[in-house]
Amino acid sequence: MARRNEAERLQELTQLERAFWEKGIFPAGMDEVGRGPLAGPVVAACVILPAEPLIEFVNDSKKLSEGRREKLAPVIRASALAVGTGWADAREIDAYNILQATKIAFQRAYDAMGCPCTHVLVDAVKGLAIPAEQHALIHGDALSYLIAAASIVAKVERDAYMRRMSSIYPQYGFERNKGYGTAEHIAALKRYGPCPLHRASFIGKILEGA
Repeated sequence: MARRNEAERLQELTQLERAFWEKGIFPAGMDEVGRGPLAGPVVAACVILPAEPLIEFVNDSKKLSEGRREKLAPVIRASALAVGTGWADAREIDAYNILQATKIAFQRAYDAMGCPCTHVLVDAVKGLAIPAEQHALIHGDALSYLIAAASIVAKVERDAYMRRMSSIYPQYGFERNKGYGTAEHIAALKRYGPCPLHRASFIGKILEGA
């Protein structure tokens, strides 16, 4: 019963994709993670997957446990026809604003795929400077199999980076909060001040109240 329910869920999640696959078009799914944190990069992923077999349990990364995401990311990478990731760091976020930095990360992810792609399904963001027809979907990671797969790849890559950074800047608890503004993180920021990973444009008011 559980396997049949999962198959039915995947059929529903691939409705948008199947409209392309039936025409012989293999679109890419694109999503990002890290727009909201006080520290660390915004990371985007661009993923093209085959129509079959569908990968069980692919879903919006926010709906999955960390353990499930960690298991799925390498499966997605191994199954992908193409996959690329792109980053924009804290300095770029401060220089251009988070929306423009997110677009830069998306463009870098598309370029990193290393193959032509005529159609992309993107979570919410419009107007990317890439040579592909763009279909922006609000809450796309909950509506599209490919966008969900991209969200998992981006989330796992960014989380791994923040865990590595926690050994360099252990006072902020990056291995736990991944740069998000938890009480622990904000208290450490007020006590120790920012590190190079922090986004000056995000933390000004916090430091003013320190």
